[in-house]
Amino acid sequence: MAGESHSSAGMMGAEGFGSDSQRGMSPPDRRGSTLRERANHLVGTGKGPKDRKQILEIGEPKQKLKEMREVIKEMAMGEDRSDLFPTVVKNVVAKSVELRKLVYQYVVRYAEELPDIALLSISSFQKGLKDPNQLIRASALRVLSSIRVDVIIPIVQIAVNQAAVDMSPYVRKCAAHALPKLYHLDPDGEMMDKESLIEVLDKLLHDRTSLVLGSTIMAFEEICPDRFDLIHKHFRKLCNTLVDVDEWGQIIILKMLARYARSNFLNPADAEDAMGGSDDATFYGAKKDDEEDDEDDDDDDDESGEDDDEDGEGKKKKKKHQAHMMDPDHRLLLRSSQGLLTSRNSGVIMAVVQIYECCAPPNELGIIVKPLTRLLRGHREVQNVALITIASLVSSESRRIAFEPFIKTFFIRGDDPGFIRQIKLEILTCLASDSTIGIILREFQMYVTDVDKLFACQAIQCIGRVAAKLEHVTDQCLSGLMLLLKSTSEAVVAEAVVVIKRLLQQNPETHKEIIERMSRLATTIAVPAARASILWLLGEYSALVPKIAPDVLRELAKSFGDEEDIVKLQILNLAAKLYLTNQKQTKLLLKYVLDLAKYDLNYDLRDRARYVRAVLHIKDTKLHKHAKHLFLTTKPAPEFQSMYDAHHRFPSGTLSHMMNEEVTGYVPMPEWTTDPSDPELRNHEDKVYEGISSDSYKAGDSHAASSLLAGGGGLGFEDQFYSDDDSDDSSDSDDSDDSDDTSDEDDEEGGEAAKKAKADDSDDSDDSDDDDDEDASEYGGSTTEESSDDDDDEDGSGSGSGSGSGSGSDSD
Repeated sequence: MAGESHSSAGMMGAEGFGSDSQRGMSPPDRRGSTLRERANHLVGTGKGPKDRKQILEIGEPKQKLKEMREVIKEMAMGEDRSDLFPTVVKNVVAKSVELRKLVYQYVVRYAEELPDIALLSISSFQKGLKDPNQLIRASALRVLSSIRVDVIIPIVQIAVNQAAVDMSPYVRKCAAHALPKLYHLDPDGEMMDKESLIEVLDKLLHDRTSLVLGSTIMAFEEICPDRFDLIHKHFRKLCNTLVDVDEWGQIIILKMLARYARSNFLNPADAEDAMGGSDDATFYGAKKDDEEDDEDDDDDDDESGEDDDEDGEGKKKKKKHQAHMMDPDHRLLLRSSQGLLTSRNSGVIMAVVQIYECCAPPNELGIIVKPLTRLLRGHREVQNVALITIASLVSSESRRIAFEPFIKTFFIRGDDPGFIRQIKLEILTCLASDSTIGIILREFQMYVTDVDKLFACQAIQCIGRVAAKLEHVTDQCLSGLMLLLKSTSEAVVAEAVVVIKRLLQQNPETHKEIIERMSRLATTIAVPAARASILWLLGEYSALVPKIAPDVLRELAKSFGDEEDIVKLQILNLAAKLYLTNQKQTKLLLKYVLDLAKYDLNYDLRDRARYVRAVLHIKDTKLHKHAKHLFLTTKPAPEFQSMYDAHHRFPSGTLSHMMNEEVTGYVPMPEWTTDPSDPELRNHEDKVYEGISSDSYKAGDSHAASSLLAGGGGLGFEDQFYSDDDSDDSSDSDDSDDSDDTSDEDDEEGGEAAKKAKADDSDDSDDSDDDDDEDASEYGGSTTEESSDDDDDEDGSGSGSGSGSGSGSDSD
């Protein structure tokens, strides 16, 4: 704090107080002391943009670090701090590692907005690529890839090539993140060849570290999502390492593998080991070959000529749809993803649900039911996504059976919001069957009495749909709905009338009494939609109530001018229908209603009145002859279907599936291929990654490590990323060890002690060989713990480096 005290003393001296304190005078003035403390406080905390800029430019390292922490904190809270960019960029060469980390974070945030200023320090970022600290190298690469200027594309490409062979998996992960940025900077390939990016991507795909795979697949999806030839040889590795990848990477990999499966495997619905038995099928779902041959022989003996030709066409169709066995790699994908259903991340579970919905046999869909219902214990947003997925699944008859054992999970809770209640009602309606109708109707009976009238009306609609779906409960549901007509809530009564009207369309002759009871409500009910429904019923089934319908028309004609438009239209239709069936009593009523509608303010009503007058009163036209067909034709009963039935066209878990429309960025799921890829393409042995030894980054030898990175890793970047020679050498050494072991075991001339000593020696050699193999892992030699120990004293970053190496060794 020497600089701080010096600046404070200077400030006090400028105001005339410093000389008194330096002379050693008796106690200083309290006012002067207070001013000094305030000045020190202002300089120390950097309040005000002017003081903050001065501290970031000429302040002490500790002061700069404190100010940068405040800047990052304000950025995280959403405040704009781009005005400090020129000042902050000057600190990219600071000696403090912690300060440089914060500066890199700041520059990454504003590099795209202010690329010209960021270019001024590009040489410093290049030097950061050679820093012994892996976090500095990764941050420098992130900054370079975030500068959206075409001029530095070659520089960024070289930096990505170097980072792709870095010893640290975290740096390689950042290299994978930089590939899509580099690609979108020049998508047309004017300054950069796309194939060069694909080569780097292919090399990163060989990485066996779980930390890198997720980012690499993300880059693959951005750059070349259809190049499945790059995935063939890594398919089994991706499936086996799914459990070790981070949750974000698991989601990306699962979505990519879903598209890969549909493009390279046959439809599992036709597979023999995924089909259920039938009357004409064997245990595996298809007839035996000899049985087919016998039937074919019988057909050949019994039929001839044209019949033989027809049999030939039938055989071709049978062969075309002949069942097959599921590819073992297809089964590996399903088995590997099944273990992720216990993940704590809802996004991972939804990705697995998408895999099973789009790529699994239909009879295995029950695996995802329990994990989906478990998501209903999460937040409302997660519940919404899970419920929409379940609603789209249960809308299909073949899939709803798996959800019936969990029907109580979808019962409405008191604290459920409105949108959750609506989806749960939809699911309960779809799950209604002969075995579940009792418990569902009991639940609906409670819902219609809820204080939330909107929710009660939705429950009434669901009762109507259930009654239309299961005919044996229609009368029971109608009786319950008729009781609701006595409710004090007009909204409930109106909704009950509308639902009853729809149910009566299915079998009106057997419910004449209900029609008569509802006709009495036509003049008393106040809700326009309910009154219009009653009038439609009277007009449609006027033959069942010939005495009541004319009286209802007479009463409503008196209040025609005060009714809503929807009610006026139904009054006009009722008058036209009664004119055709009972012209004697309703002729004058029709004329009166037509005269009123002729001058109505609503143009739809006026047009309708002209149409009715032309059809019924002008008798020389063809329309007049077919008037009864126009007005009295039997209308079909409405068909009830789930509102989520149309969501099937989109994969589950996508935004398009939730919105039921194709949104920006949606990638459709490909159709099942009819020409599967050769399984031999997936038989591939991973190469051994040579990389860069961490010994090069030890203290005192950082220059050698920098020269290695500057020279493309010093490995022959194009030839030695994954060295076949090393793998051959290691196999040779293993063979030699094995020969030594066998020679030791076959040595019968020595005694028992000699044999035991030789066995111990061979074990020690094997252990050392194993250690050497681990040191020659994908990290490029030994782990990063040694280099991180040197960084511990300086910035405490060694733990991050050590953890990265630990994850890599686990994956090995």
